[in-house]
Amino acid sequence: MRTYTIAFSPCPNDTFIFDAMVHRKIDTGDLGFEYILEDVETLNHWAMDGRYDISKISYSVLSQLLDSYRLLRSGSALGRGVGPLLLTREPLPAGTDIAAFLQQARIAIPGEWTTANFLLNSAFPAAQHKEVVLFSDIEQALLDGKYDAGLVIHESRFTYAERGLHCLMDMGQWWEAGTGMPIPLGGIVLKKEIPAEDARQIEALIRKSVQYAWEQYPALGGFVTRNAQEMSEEVMRKHIELYVNAYSLDLGPEGCAVVKDMIDKAKQAGLCKADAVLEWAAD
Repeated sequence: MRTYTIAFSPCPNDTFIFDAMVHRKIDTGDLGFEYILEDVETLNHWAMDGRYDISKISYSVLSQLLDSYRLLRSGSALGRGVGPLLLTREPLPAGTDIAAFLQQARIAIPGEWTTANFLLNSAFPAAQHKEVVLFSDIEQALLDGKYDAGLVIHESRFTYAERGLHCLMDMGQWWEAGTGMPIPLGGIVLKKEIPAEDARQIEALIRKSVQYAWEQYPALGGFVTRNAQEMSEEVMRKHIELYVNAYSLDLGPEGCAVVKDMIDKAKQAGLCKADAVLEWAAD
C-alpha cells in the first residue's frame, strides 16, 4: 500500500468531505492516507513549505504554489453566498464612509493568505491596520473591543448575529456583484511528484468520499462532531449545506474558469511569475 499525507481543516465541511476516504469507509484500493488537521492559514503556510503530499489551501495562495503543486478538481469550497463577512461590534452611524472607516480601523483577519484577506485587499486596499487572529477567535476579540472590525469565515456566518455583532459588508456579495462569478474559497492541491495514476485515483476517491457522506446525511459522523469546535449540530449542518456543494464534487467548467481568473489577477498584480502555469493533478 502507498500512503500519502493529507492536511485539511477541522471545520465540518472538510471533515465531512474526507471522513470516508481517510477512515477507509470507502474502498481506497492500494492507497492509504495519514491526515493532519489545522486551521486554513497554517495549511497555507505548510503548503508553501511543501510539507504534505495533499493539502487544503485558500485559493488566494494557489499562485504561490504552482511550481510544486497541481490542483484537484474535487474537494473544493466554492459557490455563491458563501463569502466571508466583515463584522463590527456596533452598527456604524448612517452615512459612514466604509472605506474611510476601514483605513483607520484595527481589523482582525483569519490569515494573510486567506481568500477572505484577498477580497478585503481587493475591495479596500487602504485598509492596512490588520492583524492575524485564529478564525475561531475573531468574534470574541470583537466583543472584547480588541478590534474595530473583524473578517470572519466558516461557522461565524451563522453565529455572529446571536452574539450581538453586526455585518458591515458581505465580501462574497461584493465579489459576485463585481464579477458575476462564484467565489473560490479553498481547494485541494497535490504534489507534482505524485504519479498521474495515483493523482487520478485520489481525485476520484475524494469525489466518492463526498458522495458517501451525503448518502449518510443528515446523520453526522463522529469525525465531524468531534472536531466541530463546540458548535451545535444545527450549525454543523448549515456549515456543510453551504460549503459542500456541486463544486465540491467537481469544479466543472465554471469553477475552473474562476480559479484561472484568480491566477490571472495574481499575475497582473505581480504576485506570481508571469509564466506560472496552473496544472490539473488528474489530467
